[in-house]
Amino acid sequence: RFGDPECQTLMRRLKSDLAPVLLLAAQGQLAGAPKIVWDDRPAVTVVYAAQGYPDEPLKGSVIRGVSQANEAPDVVVFHAGTRIDSDGLLRADGGRVLNVTATGATLRDAVDAAYEGVNRIDWPGGFCRRDIAWRALG
Repeated sequence: RFGDPECQTLMRRLKSDLAPVLLLAAQGQLAGAPKIVWDDRPAVTVVYAAQGYPDEPLKGSVIRGVSQANEAPDVVVFHAGTRIDSDGLLRADGGRVLNVTATGATLRDAVDAAYEGVNRIDWPGGFCRRDIAWRALG
């Protein structure tokens, strides 16, 4: 199984269709799988979690700005613990709620793009770390 949020970072770099590879793996025929092609650019994921995570995450808070975050260059927001309520609003429904993932020409560019996406999200009920990749950036 793929880990979370590692999978989101990998999926942003994957250029191949993963379905045939997984199907052949399930059939015990992985040796015949097509070669997997990767984007060489670095990718970074920032987890946006609900207040109270990991112990007692606050559920039900309204999240706005995800569409605007997805419009940031090289950014994709993956939903993990969200739901759309009967009122049509996007709401938190778990601990790790959104994964803001970005690619860039350099690691610094990827980090900056991911936080640009984070900054476009309006979610007072959420929080994220602001030090992602700090060790790698030196």
